[in-house]
Amino acid sequence: MGLLDGRVALITGAGRGIGAGIARLFAREGAAVVVCDLGVELDGSGQDAGPAHQVVEEIRGAGGRAVASTADVTDHAAAEGMVRQAIDEFGKLDVLVNVAGILRDRMVFNMTPEEWDAVLRVHLRGTFNTTKHATAYWRELRDEHAHHRLINFTSVSGLHGAPGQPNYAAAKLGIVGFTYSCANALARYGVTSNAISPGAATRMTASVPDQRRRAPVSSGDERAPENVAPIAAYLASDRSDWLNGQVIHASGYQVALYNRPHVIQQVASDGPWELEHLAEMVDASFRPVVGEPG
Repeated sequence: MGLLDGRVALITGAGRGIGAGIARLFAREGAAVVVCDLGVELDGSGQDAGPAHQVVEEIRGAGGRAVASTADVTDHAAAEGMVRQAIDEFGKLDVLVNVAGILRDRMVFNMTPEEWDAVLRVHLRGTFNTTKHATAYWRELRDEHAHHRLINFTSVSGLHGAPGQPNYAAAKLGIVGFTYSCANALARYGVTSNAISPGAATRMTASVPDQRRRAPVSSGDERAPENVAPIAAYLASDRSDWLNGQVIHASGYQVALYNRPHVIQQVASDGPWELEHLAEMVDASFRPVVGEPG
């Protein structure tokens, strides 16, 4: 018995890297998988059906169940088609994993509006599109005891603020807020919503200058993208009902739980602030907590 026996999962960005690793593990654990990948270049250009179909062939060759989709997550109607494909092929949809993404890195003062929009369109709108149609289906089922799963992908770029990725960072932290909102809204329909922040050697990390000098990654390497898949499988299983509205970091052989944002220091006044009094209190109370810049 696999951890995901009888489950049906739709995984975007599943033709390569982290998404492909998740698709393979899900299938080995008994899930039927819709492998969604448009097959674009890192910047979102081009299109190639090969990656999605290759992963499907690997899964089927190992005795698993999978079908390919080369639909575009940024297309609202196409995203609905992905969800419908899962239901038509396998009878239902239990799990949605949103991995698909692109990069167009630039320092903020050099970034074009087109570079900004392209990244937010794939990450934020793409995540919304698939989630909207999957959750509409789950809402129709009206089963508060179901084990439906929404698993989104964020990034340390957004959580910590990568300097050369303002568009990617904004999109990825936006996905965290989106995940929190879905967690609060969908629990009544038997849906949990969580996000994974991965650390792995992928096409994306290989585009970062410091990473280009590192040795290639093999399947047994700690940096291999397959190492992100186990926590995704756990979140996709019915054992994770208790976990909702959280951000999990998975890197190498470590898995960590991020804290939710919370107030760490506060100042108060008996009435409207006098500016100088506010400045003095902020200096005295906040500065020791934040520390000096740099």
